Amino acid sequence: MAHEVTTSIEIAATPDNVWAVLSDLASYPRWHPVFLSVAGQLAAGSTLTITTTHPTSGRTITGKVKVRTAEPDRELRWVSKLAGMTISERVFALSPDAAGTMLVQSQTYRGLGGNRGGRLTLTSLSRIQGAFEAINQAIKKEAEARQRASG
Repeated sequence: MAHEVTTSIEIAATPDNVWAVLSDLASYPRWHPVFLSVAGQLAAGSTLTITTTHPTSGRTITGKVKVRTAEPDRELRWVSKLAGMTISERVFALSPDAAGTMLVQSQTYRGLGGNRGGRLTLTSLSRIQGAFEAINQAIKKEAEARQRASG
């Protein structure tokens, strides 16, 4: 059994301004509420190194994810693996709408914490949902500021 968390937000900015926020990895520490740093190349097949803080212990955790899709103005998708098995897949999907851009952020969990040998509790899923909503708000704030700055 897999678990999925999905959130969405309307952003009053064009998809290219939203993409500019997502693709500017060096700026993540300035605006991202969870990631302390993101390093690597944003291209399909590349590896990103993400440093974050554990939500309950507060300790720093560094992990690697493999970029599956980096399609400007449309989609960013990465997977994390453990022992060669995909344990999560994260997607940021952008689509133009009347307000500017609809951003849908989702993550599917399998294996550890998903279907084999582990489980995500409702508390964990709720905490992840809350973190995604905070990330969406931060992306919205940054993209709308870019939109205003660009005229």
